[in-house]
Amino acid sequence: MNRRAGLLATAFIITALGPVFPQQPGPQDGVSFRIIVVETADAARQLLQQLAGGENFVALAQKISVDPSGSNGGLVGPLRLADLRPELRSALEGLTVGQLSGVVPLPTGFAILKIVPAVEAAATASFTPSQLRDAPMGSFTSALSATGSVKYVFDVSGYNETVTSLRQYSPPEQEKQNLLTLCQMRKGLITAAQALVQKVLSSANGTNPIAPSDRAQTYFLDAQLHAFRGEMAPAIEAFEKARQVAAAEFPSMQWQMEEALGVAYLHKAELDNGVYHEPGQRCLLLDHVAPFANTTDVVKAIDHFSRYLAEKPDELEVRWLLNLAHMFAGTYPDKVPRAQLIPPSAFTSTEDAGRFIDVATPAGLKSFAAAGGVIVDDFDGDGRLDVVTSSIDSCEPMHFFRRTEDGGFTEQAAKAGLGGQLGGLNIVQTDYNNDGRHDILVLRGAWEIPQRKSLLRNDGNGTFTDVTAASGLSNLLTSTQAAVWTDIDNDGHLDLFVGNENGPAQLFLNKRDGTFEDIAPKAGVARSGFNKGVAAADYDNDGWPDLYVSNLGGSNFLYRNNHDGTFTESGTAAGVTGPGQGFPTWFFDYDNDGYQDLFIGSYVTSVDEVARAHLRLPRNGNTLKLYRNLRDGSFQDVTRQVGLDKALMVMGANFGDIDNDGFLDMYLGTGNPSYAALVPSVLLRNDGGTAFVDVTASSGTGELHKGHGVAFADLDDDGDEEIVFEVGGATPGDAHALRLFENPGHGRDWITLKLVGVRTNRAAIGARITVTVQGAAGRRSIHRVVGSGGSFGASPLQQHIGLGPAAQNVDVEIWWPTSDTRQRFLNVGRNQALEITEFAREYTQLRRLPLRLGGGTP
Repeated sequence: MNRRAGLLATAFIITALGPVFPQQPGPQDGVSFRIIVVETADAARQLLQQLAGGENFVALAQKISVDPSGSNGGLVGPLRLADLRPELRSALEGLTVGQLSGVVPLPTGFAILKIVPAVEAAATASFTPSQLRDAPMGSFTSALSATGSVKYVFDVSGYNETVTSLRQYSPPEQEKQNLLTLCQMRKGLITAAQALVQKVLSSANGTNPIAPSDRAQTYFLDAQLHAFRGEMAPAIEAFEKARQVAAAEFPSMQWQMEEALGVAYLHKAELDNGVYHEPGQRCLLLDHVAPFANTTDVVKAIDHFSRYLAEKPDELEVRWLLNLAHMFAGTYPDKVPRAQLIPPSAFTSTEDAGRFIDVATPAGLKSFAAAGGVIVDDFDGDGRLDVVTSSIDSCEPMHFFRRTEDGGFTEQAAKAGLGGQLGGLNIVQTDYNNDGRHDILVLRGAWEIPQRKSLLRNDGNGTFTDVTAASGLSNLLTSTQAAVWTDIDNDGHLDLFVGNENGPAQLFLNKRDGTFEDIAPKAGVARSGFNKGVAAADYDNDGWPDLYVSNLGGSNFLYRNNHDGTFTESGTAAGVTGPGQGFPTWFFDYDNDGYQDLFIGSYVTSVDEVARAHLRLPRNGNTLKLYRNLRDGSFQDVTRQVGLDKALMVMGANFGDIDNDGFLDMYLGTGNPSYAALVPSVLLRNDGGTAFVDVTASSGTGELHKGHGVAFADLDDDGDEEIVFEVGGATPGDAHALRLFENPGHGRDWITLKLVGVRTNRAAIGARITVTVQGAAGRRSIHRVVGSGGSFGASPLQQHIGLGPAAQNVDVEIWWPTSDTRQRFLNVGRNQALEITEFAREYTQLRRLPLRLGGGTP
């Protein structure tokens, strides 16, 4: 098996699935093909002779191709012919399935191409860009020049295989609209796939033997389907059978099975030791992690990783996993071979940010779920912040944790009418009808198949009503996790911008009667891309909100508001085209100069890259991006100079002020569906607007498991922000407990501002805040914009603002762009919460009683 064996195994089983789950008819909008790129024309001509003589295209691609697709047999796509370079388009247009092209000159070398059969094209179409191990969809040329050296994580999870089955089936629209039906269908597909695999294997062991390669692939698929559900014992048994076939027939391929077995044993050890339900410090990367009580399977994982490294000692991904396994076994660093040791010094922080302790369980935030979103805000108007979570699992309901008077949380999703809201990778709060109550938008279908959104109206009595159909938001099903609420026309009513995967974005204009109209085409924002994050802010300070789209593949989009209901795409002109593999994004004023800067998280799904960062080795993947606003409509890329020159697999992320110094820090949740993607999430402290310092280890926030929704919020009302972290992977076998990292406090002053719009939208989204304060370093200004923060995870709309130590002469100014009015309040005092209503001459002090997370006063 090669490192994308799951792709071929899935294609194999799709043939069997066809009669049981016939594919619904639909247009073919792309071409999938294999490509081998070599460095010289002579090498290409020799390669063409070898292929014409019958040598295996896949094997040669893996062996000699210099293109990033080589690691998965040269397979790329589906891509529209119109999006390809002219020479590639010309070469493919004249080919039939299975036919070889001639030698095609490219900027990166010389290529041979072959269009793949329909069954392989179907499997390719089912994979997300990050999992194809080459170019993101729609960005083939960028991959040829940008990511050729990246070693992507080996997938052990079964997620790709199950999503392939789901997409191959392509259920009717009415099934996608019904959340319960979608849940039942997903379960049925997985069960049917497992049954068919067993049927193939039983037949192969009887009267209908199959080729060794097909047998190995089928065992691999069997293992992946078990791994998806967290059934690691039968998964290990199937991986072992695949390894035995590979060892006998394909010796060069057995090493991938050694890694697969190591990952499977490691995941089994985590599950059997209860790490996912009660994580504690056992999955926090400090200078080590707490060892497990039962290390039997960890020792087996170490054995398989060691065998692999004996053959391939330079493989950083397996080296990283070997070191983690020794940590879990309690034998790190002493028992790690010197040549493979990642030293403890590689995991330390240069600064002490104070230790954050996970208090989710004593606080009552008991949630165990797969990947999902999180919102922290006051949904019942009692002045205390509640917590809402969602899950990508089509059968998992939302969770609604209401904050009680004693400081703890109680789960009240069913009571709130949210028990039937299943699935949803991301959620975001709003007040779409200006009734003063926070509503919820649920986003579904990301990475999988188009599904319905849910707009949940807060009824003010502790319950929510699904008004999606009535609002007009259910007319078109999409695959999305990216949306932002903003008032594009300054009419005082919030509009909705939605970024979709491989489809046009949507811009829903609020018609002020509870309904919305999609005006994206006429507004000029209906561009298609693999949208993974969207953000809104007034980056040019003209009083009108602009839009930004982060794409996983190709350039990002910046839409400048023309003040007439239309936008002009200005990404290239403004210098913010992004990292090429963008994911979460946000506007924020990181340097407090009064202009909104722009952050984009890269999604480089590579354990190898993470290991390189810790070992101080040169990176290969695309970095995070931070663009500083130059105040003239353009931005400067300051990524390197502020210390963000990192290639990470960033998913959920957000920003807040962990130390109340007035500068915004960020927490980056990382991961990938693969169980091999055991990498720490990252906490970065903003050092006075000049640099970001990694304080992950010292803060104790280096969660190794999959990081999704992130919110910063002062949950205990003591004047500093906690981090609420929705942890969990994309499969039932990778579900995880919610994390609540309590802030240890830093002794600095603060102020919390809750704004209420009158002519502006009631939630005050987009209102601008300037707090001026006298401190030890003199008088300075701190700038904030009302919003929920990042694009994957939602912080409260009330703004918590750190003032630094010994703050004096605290002045607050609010600019309301909708009414273009300003309010200024002098000497308001520090360490308090205020409510400010648009046009009001006075503010209201809000009562805050610090409560211990888990109950009682501190």
